[in-house]
Amino acid sequence: MKIKSVTLHVISMPLKKPFVTHLQTVKEREGIIVEVQDTEGLCGLGEGVAFSTPWYTEETVKTSYHILKDVLIPLMNNKPFQHPEEIGKRFEAVRGNSMAKAALEMALWDLYARQQQKPLWKLIGGVREEILSGAVIGAGDTEEIVKQAEELVEDGYQRIKVKISPESDIEIVRELRAQFPALSLLADANSAYTLGDKSKLQALDEFHLEMIEQPLGIDDLVEHSILQKEIATPICLDESIVTPHDMKSAIHLNSCGVVNVKLGRVGGYTSALEIYHLCRQHHIRVWCGGMIEFGVSRAHNLALSTLEGFTIPGDISSSSKYWEEDIITSPIVVNNGVVNRLEGAGIGVELNRKRLSEVSLSKETFSSL
Repeated sequence: MKIKSVTLHVISMPLKKPFVTHLQTVKEREGIIVEVQDTEGLCGLGEGVAFSTPWYTEETVKTSYHILKDVLIPLMNNKPFQHPEEIGKRFEAVRGNSMAKAALEMALWDLYARQQQKPLWKLIGGVREEILSGAVIGAGDTEEIVKQAEELVEDGYQRIKVKISPESDIEIVRELRAQFPALSLLADANSAYTLGDKSKLQALDEFHLEMIEQPLGIDDLVEHSILQKEIATPICLDESIVTPHDMKSAIHLNSCGVVNVKLGRVGGYTSALEIYHLCRQHHIRVWCGGMIEFGVSRAHNLALSTLEGFTIPGDISSSSKYWEEDIITSPIVVNNGVVNRLEGAGIGVELNRKRLSEVSLSKETFSSL
């Protein structure tokens, strides 16, 4: 692959509604859009999904930008490569910084697929024509959460994820289950609990949740293994799974029954595909999580979700759920809980240059020649 240049756009857009968890309230979403251009003029697109502050992981927009500019782009340019998977492996020399790695690697995968004139989903082995869509409800009082759930069900979403914490859990889940007895419902704890809260987590079993996501520490595997033996609800790991090695350890310890695969969290496709195949081999269910993304990352999530094992509805909501206007020319649209895979070359979307310019905070281009 002959790369001519890499362009980094730092953008910021207000959410239509604040996104609330017990950790943070997000009103304005910053991000990094990565464009990789080859010597023939084709462009591949990636997105850095770190937040402005380190509330989800230690990465931020500013640290990701530094790593991209000063470490990863020079490392990519260090020697020739033929396939983006080589870059995924090359980036293993850099510790951490998964979201920065993913932003550039995703753009290279998109570019590679465009060079092959094929959809990216086809190159990674995807088969699903329709992707099941779920949606996330942020933290709030019970009445507001039920109202949001009603709106989402009316829009056709087949799975709803609700944020919980020890101060706000059983009452909310009980009311949601009473209102929607057949709905696929999961709870996301964002590491709000400890093993000392075991009885509260056991009390959630009666509501037949699809799963409870990351109840314990963000880097923990051992205590999740202990907890899984004590509750009937499957544990889904999110922040604990950053590398394929983490996945192997979780399998060995029986720490979970489900894994939320996020391209940004695991460093891109090379790592995500290895984690996916490990899960398939060991009968662990997978689904694609979201990060309040713009349209570029959302299109990448769609490509990943075409893989056969992604049977649980993912966090792939319509662009209109978060944004008045997205940065892609053809916004992602959910119809009756389903999104059709994108058939164009690469990820199947293009940048809305006018909108991108309106929301850009900065732009910098780095030559690779």
